[in-house]
Amino acid sequence: MNFVDMLKNLWESTGLVQSQWQNYVMILIACVLLFVGIGLKKEPLLLVPIAFGMLLINIPGANEILMKAPENGSAGGFMYYVSRGVKWVIFPPIIFLGIGAMTDFGPLIASPKSFILGAAAQLGIFATLFGAMAIGFKGFEAAAIAIIGGADGPTSIYVATKMGVEPSMLSAITVAAYSYMALIPIIQPPLMKLLTTKKERSVKMEQLRKVSKREKIVFPIIITIVCGLILPDSLPLLGMLMLGNLLKECMVTDRLSQTASNGLMNGITIFLGISVGAMAEGTTFLDVKTLEIVALGLLAFIMGTCGGLLMGKLLYVISRGKVNPLIGAAGVSAVPMAARVSQTVAQKDDPNNYLLMHAMGPNVAGVIGSAVAAGVLLSIF
Repeated sequence: MNFVDMLKNLWESTGLVQSQWQNYVMILIACVLLFVGIGLKKEPLLLVPIAFGMLLINIPGANEILMKAPENGSAGGFMYYVSRGVKWVIFPPIIFLGIGAMTDFGPLIASPKSFILGAAAQLGIFATLFGAMAIGFKGFEAAAIAIIGGADGPTSIYVATKMGVEPSMLSAITVAAYSYMALIPIIQPPLMKLLTTKKERSVKMEQLRKVSKREKIVFPIIITIVCGLILPDSLPLLGMLMLGNLLKECMVTDRLSQTASNGLMNGITIFLGISVGAMAEGTTFLDVKTLEIVALGLLAFIMGTCGGLLMGKLLYVISRGKVNPLIGAAGVSAVPMAARVSQTVAQKDDPNNYLLMHAMGPNVAGVIGSAVAAGVLLSIF
């Protein structure tokens, strides 16, 4: 091989020769998501890894290197092995373990009516399920899209993977779920003001009772038994959520709780993010179906917020003005951002109105609700 042939081979191996227009569009989208995560500080812990995985896989020629399957005893690409954690549905339950270890179920235990608000906020999931089927998506695809309404990224990944959707659809669902979670402070306030009056938003709720340590220990055990008997399909997510919380509350497994909520959670978050982002290859990601998923995901999220708010208004009437309907919007499971938005909106009408702990009840109920909804969808489809 002469020098000219060597230069020719080098040139043909570069990404400049192998590039397509879709690559550059996806690189631009990845940069926008990086800006949202880093510049705007919206859901950075997952948006940054997802966006960087998207950036990596869309550099022309990178897919053949990063996602190469092992052949004849040769090693596969790095992302091929990392992505097994998503394809084999390993990462999402571990994420739930970490969420459980970081979550305080006290406000939910102190105010059981929060379960009703958390359940009502799942309206977006089931309304969008039928909407997606109506425009031509298959049942299992519609279910994977509808779960976006729970505002829970790991649950969206779990359901979409278990349903066996295409990698490009899985990536679109995940990006939509985390993008809308990041946009909660923008999407929810207009809906809150549209569906509630100033009088309702100004309601000051009574301080929650103190929850005993015994109650906090027994709660995850009871929830696991009850939900497991009724809906076994919810256990991979719900069981890990409750185990994480039990490790936190029982006071004898501090090292395990700290590992689940810190080192393990952070490591899995990185690998989950880049794995999902690496599935967003431009040649398959950029199509009409992706736009439909993004639109349906927004519908699901809006419907979920409205469902929680309307149930909050009903409880306001039943309680004769003792329940602030704004806490219903926190029934989506984006913890604790949705609860903080409820308080922020309330304090715009009354700076001395403190709703955060009351909103945390429906918020953590929404986490349980999304896991149960996932189990229902998996049982049906």
